[in-house]
Amino acid sequence: MKTNTIITIGRQFGSAGREIGNKIAKDLEIKLYDKEMLARAAKESGICEDIFETHDEKPTNSFLYSLVMDTYSIGYTGSTYTDMPINHKVFLAQFDAIKKIADEGPCILVGRCADYALESYDNVVSVFIHADLNARIRRIARIYDLPDNKAKDMILKADKQRASYYDYYTNKKWSDAGSYELCLNSSMLGIDGTAKMIEEYVALKESISIKNTKI
Repeated sequence: MKTNTIITIGRQFGSAGREIGNKIAKDLEIKLYDKEMLARAAKESGICEDIFETHDEKPTNSFLYSLVMDTYSIGYTGSTYTDMPINHKVFLAQFDAIKKIADEGPCILVGRCADYALESYDNVVSVFIHADLNARIRRIARIYDLPDNKAKDMILKADKQRASYYDYYTNKKWSDAGSYELCLNSSMLGIDGTAKMIEEYVALKESISIKNTKI
């Protein structure tokens, strides 16, 4: 199956979002970008990649969201950008990198407010993958060889960081169904089932779009 769609994946920690994305990428023969977005943004912005890793999906309350987006809208040049906290420079560099990646063709983008960065694009399907907490605890405990209580703590901390980051930089709410086009429970569908549902949704949406253009 070929596609012209860009898929963005938001995900709860431990819900297998990246693994599902990799399955879709293989099936559709398109690229997946996760940490790769950081490397791309670092290269194009000139900011050290280690800094992107340090600030990855971590917000701060030291700077107003409105100023960030106002600065972005005018090209964030001059003293305003120079004086901007590093985490906001990182966010804006990722914002640019996401748009450039999307302009290159269909792909899968995991996390980092990609759905928000591309909300003006017509060929985007935004997905949020969640899973039951107990299933996520078992998965994280197995992957990281942790007792269940430590795995749970890791999950809750990661989800809190992702929610804070998303809510801070966008006008939407992380994990809220209204923020995404499609929300799926991977603990119910499994990795292959969730991937298949997303692929079928993309195919259906593309077929409807083609029909509408012919009317």
